[in-house]
Amino acid sequence: MATYEQIFDKNRAWVEKMKGTDPDFFEKLAADQQPDYLYIGCSDSRVPANEIMGLEPGELFVHRNIANLVNNSDLNVMSVILYAVVHLKVKHIIVCGHYNCGGVKAAMEPKDMGLLNPWLRNIRDVYRLHHDELNAIKNQQARYDRLVELNVLEQATNVIKTAAVQKCYLATGFPIVHGWVFDLHTGILKDLEINFVKILKDIQEIYDLTSTRSEFGEGSSDGNNI
Repeated sequence: MATYEQIFDKNRAWVEKMKGTDPDFFEKLAADQQPDYLYIGCSDSRVPANEIMGLEPGELFVHRNIANLVNNSDLNVMSVILYAVVHLKVKHIIVCGHYNCGGVKAAMEPKDMGLLNPWLRNIRDVYRLHHDELNAIKNQQARYDRLVELNVLEQATNVIKTAAVQKCYLATGFPIVHGWVFDLHTGILKDLEINFVKILKDIQEIYDLTSTRSEFGEGSSDGNNI
């Protein structure tokens, strides 16, 4: 593991490597970003977003937090989604979890986690919603893995609930929302193949925000859809 001082040496080595590959790399990097993808993933240091997708800097807009949650009261993730959709005009939004997620594991344990309790409650809510399916899985590791997947599916659904995504999709056909899981043991990305159009159609009876919401935010001028 690199020491703090070595990081700067590694940075200079990386700069020379990138210039050797493409002399104009940093000029292009400094230009305006136009990524097609928004990646919402876990903060886990073992899951480097660009690298696992084989993308270069500038090709991926990234938001990360513990257990890749999309909480409607989290202004950070809501702002990222709005900016990515309205201003960057991304074509795809990916919620990516990973097996052996510490946040998901902590949520499965019946213990007081202090300041983490409100955050982990979002994952425990996923367990509550899928209680019967999960409790039917006798193997603890398999149940853990399935909760990782179900958490991704629920967070992807939370993305679809947002006004920015609904309105932009209605106008342009994008973005499409996806749910993935990264396997730390193999390095392989698993596409959960969520049916974005069906989920959107199913939730719009309650979460339809396309008619009265401003495309620049989640607020309503008349209060009818709060």
